[in-house]
Amino acid sequence: MSQRFEGTDNYVATEDLKVAVNAAVALERPLLIKGEPGTGKTVLAYEIAKALGAELITWHIKSTTKAHQGLYEYDAVTRLRDSQLGDERVKDVKNYIKKGKLWEAFTSDKRPILLIDEIDKADIEFPNDLLQELDRMEFYVYETNETIKAEIRPIVIITSNNEKELPDAFLRRCFFHYIRFPEAETMNEIVEVHYPGIKQKLVAEALRIFYDMRKVPGLKKKPSTSELLDWLKLLMVEDIDADALKERDPTKLIPPLHGALLKNEQDVHLFERLAFLARREGAGTRPGQQ
Repeated sequence: MSQRFEGTDNYVATEDLKVAVNAAVALERPLLIKGEPGTGKTVLAYEIAKALGAELITWHIKSTTKAHQGLYEYDAVTRLRDSQLGDERVKDVKNYIKKGKLWEAFTSDKRPILLIDEIDKADIEFPNDLLQELDRMEFYVYETNETIKAEIRPIVIITSNNEKELPDAFLRRCFFHYIRFPEAETMNEIVEVHYPGIKQKLVAEALRIFYDMRKVPGLKKKPSTSELLDWLKLLMVEDIDADALKERDPTKLIPPLHGALLKNEQDVHLFERLAFLARREGAGTRPGQQ
């Protein structure tokens, strides 16, 4: 399989992102991707796997996830119950070991992509608990007295929404890349990839409103790339054109179908208050516009 990532037909990769991916692959170090939610971090792993012709093994992290679950889990309770019932399976402890995602990746026949998704959701000790396993690409299974070692080092991609700091010892072992929020030009390319042939007047007006909304002070959650794409899809389904988006009526400062962009009550109320102030002042520009 090809070992260089140059982007795909479905993913617009900036030059610095391509450099980061290929450097991590060459150095055989985990690639830590940070960025605000909705910037395509998880999608990137899927596209890298597709571009390199590699299997993707995904480990989605939750607040309750523990590091050992990525290695294996031993079900002692079920084994005890089966022994009381006289089940023959109790003679082989392997019947009660559930392989984790690292075990899958380490024993893959071909070099896989291992995605550890949203690592910052777990507690602060989680990254440190994986240091040795990611360094040596091996771990010991006490119940069976065996060592699981990667014959082929997987390409490890770790994503973080930057919600909490990661330990320094963990960061030293990673190649780091921060996905900046796309500028309008790059965003236009992303839109074209998802909706080929979309009317450019609609895209231009939608992008103007979208970036204006992101500039509004006090916004709790800025709309993301994925939410922009959802909004554009709805605009096309509802046949709302660029002229309708240019509406300057102060009573309609919140854009149509704003539920695709504003995802909490606080932000909706913020725009409603700004619209109220605009009506009082007789202004006709949307919040965020200069």
